[in-house]
Amino acid sequence: MKYVVVLPDGVADRPLKSLGNKTPLEVAKHPNMDWIAREGITGWAHTIPHGFPPGSDVGCMSVFGYDPRKYHTGRAPLEAAAQGIALGPDDVAFRCNTVEASDGVLKDYSAGHIESDDSRELIHAANERLGAKYGMRFHPGVMYRHLAVIAGKQYAEAQCTPAHDLTGKPFVWPTGPGADLLKSVMQESAALLATHPVNQRRVKAGKPAGNMLWFWGQGTAVTAPSFEQAYGLRAACISAVDIVRGLGTVVGFAIIPVPGITGYFDTNYKGKAEYALKALDRYDLVLVHIEPTDEAGHMGDAQKKIEAIEDTDRLVVGTLLEGLKRRGEPYAILVVPDHPTSVELRTHINEPVPFALYATGARPGDRERRAGGPKDAVGAYSETAVKGSSTRFEDGYQLMPFFLSQGKP
Repeated sequence: MKYVVVLPDGVADRPLKSLGNKTPLEVAKHPNMDWIAREGITGWAHTIPHGFPPGSDVGCMSVFGYDPRKYHTGRAPLEAAAQGIALGPDDVAFRCNTVEASDGVLKDYSAGHIESDDSRELIHAANERLGAKYGMRFHPGVMYRHLAVIAGKQYAEAQCTPAHDLTGKPFVWPTGPGADLLKSVMQESAALLATHPVNQRRVKAGKPAGNMLWFWGQGTAVTAPSFEQAYGLRAACISAVDIVRGLGTVVGFAIIPVPGITGYFDTNYKGKAEYALKALDRYDLVLVHIEPTDEAGHMGDAQKKIEAIEDTDRLVVGTLLEGLKRRGEPYAILVVPDHPTSVELRTHINEPVPFALYATGARPGDRERRAGGPKDAVGAYSETAVKGSSTRFEDGYQLMPFFLSQGKP
């Protein structure tokens, strides 16, 4: 039996007036996801436990089949694992965004999705000028997504606001233990980067300036049992995003590199599916993460989100279904996001997410029995359609073992 998980990040949403009080998922055309919902099992899962912020670190941990209440320490340590950055027992890693700021307002959480080459120069400058002064190590990542590491467990207790929650809003400075140092570094980063040659070039070219660093998502090193230990399966992961690759690394997933994946709208959607199908020759389960659906939500762009959903369905889910059928062996496929991302609010929200799964080879009545009753009459994959399902997981991490059970006699 082969298993595939498709994780369209933040694909769930709330109804929008601009879409006739429908969600982007309801408006978008996604016949392949609909087929999975119609022929398989649908339901809801609470991927964000009570009291946790609705981030991808928490939601993805649930989707991977791990209880965040037991294993979650923060977002940045997972990204550190993806980059091969070893954290000592007293180290705290922070997510460090290159942002565009002006007059006390965070204008853009990604500095216009700044190119990695430009952003890397800026983070190197910060490391040279601010690293030794404040005892921090800055590590460049992809586009605007960087890391900063500092010794001192007290910094893990600081309260920091995610940059994507503040686009177009006044700064909300860190509070709590270590907040004064964090604020000082952020303020000095603005003075340093504003006059950096990279930003002088960007301004002349009419591009947003990456003129400040923003800390959030901190935590200490994560330890958890491997997926093979927990579930008895060899697993692999495909993602352009460090948070997902890092979580996969921590729990023993092989990370499959795919040319041209960017975590943005220009990503190589079809390549992800093609490489996932090849990976099934070596692994029992492959998880394919799709980021653009989440990026569109943070941009507040409903049409971009609809386009990303349709691209995901056609190029990822469609390619996977065709390839799985050609392989001629039993398979199960699951579509589930990590959390909803609201176009209207431009941020993640803590609400349950819809899932749809299909498994071949089940005996008559198996799906009904495993779902806890007669098959729900759900004919489409959307928030409204899935409300007709009777299957619900209050603890989202329980969805993974339920999914894996579908292919077993």
